Amino acid sequence: MTKTVAVVGASSSRMKFGNKALRAFIEQGYRVLAINPNEAEVEGVKTYASVLDVSEPIDMATVYVQPEVTLRLLDEFQQKQIPEIWVNPGAEDDAVMAEARRRKMNVIFACSIIGIGRSPSEF
Repeated sequence: MTKTVAVVGASSSRMKFGNKALRAFIEQGYRVLAINPNEAEVEGVKTYASVLDVSEPIDMATVYVQPEVTLRLLDEFQQKQIPEIWVNPGAEDDAVMAEARRRKMNVIFACSIIGIGRSPSEF
């Protein structure tokens, strides 16, 4: 079964990591959902304003937004019952880390592109 990954902060700008991640996960064979309330689509993938707008289960979220936004999104990730959340460099801070631990969420603070065996410089 193909794993469904939500790229939170997916961007049309190919220079941004939210775009690089979307392309990396697609290339690695994942089913990718783009999450961005300000874009209609990214790289031909329809966007959703929130993970809560996705009707199906999400296996993993990878986060590319500012830390204050990440902190607010933890509620949505819990409501959606996303079992694995990658908070990428730049999307984390001490408050995000502390709150994720307090909630006992399965959060990995690392680069998800490297986590799937690729390098952001490839994209």
